[in-house]
Amino acid sequence: MRLGLRMRLTLLYGVLFFVAGSTLVWFTYLLTAKALDQQFTVAYSKISEAGADLPSEKPIGGVLIRDVGQRATSVLDEMLRSSLLIMVLVGVAATVVGYLIADRALRPLDRVTETAQRLSEGNLHERIALRGRPRDEIKRLADTFDAMLDRLHRVFEAQRRFIANASHELRTPLAINRTVLEVSLEEPEASPDLKALARALLGTNARHERLIEGLLLLAQSEQELTSRRPLELDQVVRAALDQLDPVPRNRPVTIHRDLSPVTVDGDPLLLERAVCNLVENAIKYNVRDGQVWISCDRGGLVVENTGQPVPPYEVEDLFEPFRRLQGDRVRSARGAGLGLSIVRAIVDAHGGTVTATSRPEGGLRVAVALPAPASPVTDSGGTRIPARAG
Repeated sequence: MRLGLRMRLTLLYGVLFFVAGSTLVWFTYLLTAKALDQQFTVAYSKISEAGADLPSEKPIGGVLIRDVGQRATSVLDEMLRSSLLIMVLVGVAATVVGYLIADRALRPLDRVTETAQRLSEGNLHERIALRGRPRDEIKRLADTFDAMLDRLHRVFEAQRRFIANASHELRTPLAINRTVLEVSLEEPEASPDLKALARALLGTNARHERLIEGLLLLAQSEQELTSRRPLELDQVVRAALDQLDPVPRNRPVTIHRDLSPVTVDGDPLLLERAVCNLVENAIKYNVRDGQVWISCDRGGLVVENTGQPVPPYEVEDLFEPFRRLQGDRVRSARGAGLGLSIVRAIVDAHGGTVTATSRPEGGLRVAVALPAPASPVTDSGGTRIPARAG
């Protein structure tokens, strides 16, 4: 487990203090021992030069010569013990003071981190705004972060405006074209060739509408969710299945359901769109009289279908926009190539994961895992329901 910056700075400060203190105590001990030895040698030499031929046990000036060296050594030992004890006590106090200083110095960084953690697409207007500080490294870091947030805010606002404008500017002419073509088909005086052309243009117009809707939904799905709430994933799956034709005319399949109650945290409309895309993809790229299995439990949502064999190395590419099996871009009537891309964008926006694997018998198996609510859910009667992982 890695230590935080405060503890690392505190340990570094404490280690440096003890290294410097030990060096100081060691040199003080050596210099004091050398000075005492020199003084004792000089004093003993002066006594010898005076002609004193006395045994070492005889006191000279009240102190035995032999005891002078022993007492000097005792004094040095006592000084070393006292110095080490004082160094340890002062070192502990200095380490505590170093931690307080590091805490105070790094407190602005905590403010930067907390602001960054709170930020999302919905509150990019929030700023760190360190005031009353000298223009040091931390102040420059906070100002740089605020400037980056200003740029991000402008970019996201421009993106929102672009999506809104594109939604209006692109949908309106296509809706007008569809209306004109439908009216021409109902015109009794229209020739068969004109009606055939109108039907072809109507199909092309419908494809363009699906493509634009898919691009706009993909752009919206890649943004961060502005609202989410606990919901029952099995109910979302049922609502999505009710919108689909269970028996497609051109490629009839059988849909098997195995839905167990499971609570997840997210946006119901986006999740419903993701489920619709998964099931539509399973039906479109199936075989005649094929099978689709939809299961929902605590492990998440799984959509599995029969179909043509899918090479394992091409599975991941299917989640890229406009990518189809074996690079097919001709059979555009079967889709715009955005279905699985939208699914991944929606799941990523919810903080979940989506994986796909090829079935040995042919077809795909797509598994979606979504986060569970952070807090227990309450039903309409106020009963607390434990959150179930999705």
